[in-house]
Amino acid sequence: MNEMSNDIHALMQSIGKAAQAAGRALAVASPEAKTKALMEAAKAIRTRKVEIIAANEKDVSAGKEKGLTPALIDRLVLDDARIEGMAAGIEAVAALADPVGRVLAEWDRPNGLKIRRVAVPLGVIGVIYESRPNVTADAGALCLKAGNAAILRGGSESFHSSSAIHDCLVDGLKAAGLPGEAIQRVPTTDRAAVGEMLTMVGLIDVIVPRGGKSLIERVMNESKVPLFKHLEGICHTYVDAKADPEKALAVTLNAKMRRTGICGATETLLVDQAAGEDMLKSLVEALLQADCEVRGDAAAQAVDTRVKPATDEDWDTEYLDAIISVKTVDGVDGAVGHIAQHSSGHTDAIITEDMATAEKFLNTVDSAIVMLNASTQFADGGEFGMGAEIGISTDKMHARGPVGVEQLTSFKYQVIGSGQTRPS
Repeated sequence: MNEMSNDIHALMQSIGKAAQAAGRALAVASPEAKTKALMEAAKAIRTRKVEIIAANEKDVSAGKEKGLTPALIDRLVLDDARIEGMAAGIEAVAALADPVGRVLAEWDRPNGLKIRRVAVPLGVIGVIYESRPNVTADAGALCLKAGNAAILRGGSESFHSSSAIHDCLVDGLKAAGLPGEAIQRVPTTDRAAVGEMLTMVGLIDVIVPRGGKSLIERVMNESKVPLFKHLEGICHTYVDAKADPEKALAVTLNAKMRRTGICGATETLLVDQAAGEDMLKSLVEALLQADCEVRGDAAAQAVDTRVKPATDEDWDTEYLDAIISVKTVDGVDGAVGHIAQHSSGHTDAIITEDMATAEKFLNTVDSAIVMLNASTQFADGGEFGMGAEIGISTDKMHARGPVGVEQLTSFKYQVIGSGQTRPS
């Protein structure tokens, strides 16, 4: 190791050990103390709004100089409404039932042993994320509510914003008499810190990566610590022949254009061939009028000359921008087949009034979230009533879909006896 590598290693070891100690304190903290810490953190975010916006302006200015796309700048920007949303999101997490100590199951054995399965914190959670500074608030709040210590490593684009938000979380912890080290932020943009986190077995229990494909691939390839994988959001909306035209139009436009830079944005529109040219034409024209670039197959190109030819790569691309790929398919089976080949397993939706077709889609598509007659932009823990989420897990182990406070716990078995011994 060179001197800088040694410094990063020492820094991360120090952060990990402090988090481990703080995690032990949080695991036995009262629900009232955790709630107070969260409420005080929300209060601090509102009180220090001017500081947060000033810090965010530094990040946005630097991002524009680096040539970040408008969609990435949109993910980065904090304004009054988004800051209020962060504070309200923390309060929503605070209002949730405490997930720690829940008795998940209990039963008695013939020998008199009483066995119960009880929810417990995971321990120390490392969160590696990119440009969205609100993840700092969401992740810190969720980990705290579930009794976990958190190590937050945000991207360089949101460095100043995340720092200002983190200060508010620490204010909340200290106001509640909890260790400030319970939520730590990696204070460097050096990518070596990420590499260190991925090898901190024994200090970090789980890592949650949130970001682009390159980050997720690096974490998956290098991590020796268990992961909650949040892969790409290559989300699909399928418009069936039995779809209500007005509903299909409204949902499709919202699913793509409400916010193009989030993981729940629809990236590919699939249209049943049997829906007819009028349905396809109305959807394509509405997207184009909304300033969305449309890349389509031959049928989509035929209804409007502004549609660009789609390439094979388009069906596997998370644009995170005002771009959509459009393909006609042979009914629900064609849609399911395309999704099976190209979906990232995040969120896929069907628009139809035929309930038999809907049930086939909902039961057959193997994604974390499947929807009927609703925008894929509802793929969000807050919209699910979970207060917030640390990410959308596209994995199938432990947690799948929005990862909220309940998913940030594990369990242990408690066995209560009265002197029983096991016979030879």
